[in-house]
Amino acid sequence: MNILTIQNLTFSFPKARVPVIENFSFRVDEGEIVGILGQSGSGKSTLLRLISGLEIPRSGSIEIAGTEAAGEKTFVQPEDRGVGMVFQDYALFPHMSVKDNLLFGLSRLPRKERYPRVREMLELVQMTDYEKRYPHELSGGQQQRIALARALAPKPKLLLMDEPFSNLDANLKGSIRDELLMILKKANMTCIMVTHDKEDVEAICGRSIVFGKAEGRPSEAHGKESKLTFVR
Repeated sequence: MNILTIQNLTFSFPKARVPVIENFSFRVDEGEIVGILGQSGSGKSTLLRLISGLEIPRSGSIEIAGTEAAGEKTFVQPEDRGVGMVFQDYALFPHMSVKDNLLFGLSRLPRKERYPRVREMLELVQMTDYEKRYPHELSGGQQQRIALARALAPKPKLLLMDEPFSNLDANLKGSIRDELLMILKKANMTCIMVTHDKEDVEAICGRSIVFGKAEGRPSEAHGKESKLTFVR
């Protein structure tokens, strides 16, 4: 099943001479983990913002799980797209406990189902003993896991991750990558991950798309050849 289908997507910022994304087409199947590689300014984070509904395309269409989310006469609001987002800085509410951060996105669930869902997500990311703590009491890796749990709690059709390892110590990245892959597989989550680091893609993603000018050959990822598609 196609979870995401993008057709001829074009986007440009106001007063920009050249579109940052132009006539871009792309599809992601259920259960895939896809990397978007590129340097700063190449349009990779803008693509996530278009998919999530935080930006409006100039032209083209975005379809999520068989429903058009953006098109010539369609624009579905971000909260109605079934998309989860993990931001580069994790965007946890500093004045809320871990439990309340997770509960924040569950207002559409019946009240009696909310806390059991929080517990389920904390178990998934192995953070069950931390529900009363606040973000400043957590390490960078722990904050990332809570941000991931919060994004997964509403059961999104698609998860978007923007530079998920950029704030982590280099010594931790290897183990955190392994943990993230395990969590995504266990949740059977379809995911698009934006990164500038090829090692992130090689460790986690089944295939990747490179935005902008890139060099090098496709590399091995989990025993399979990474499919590198070069855009622009």
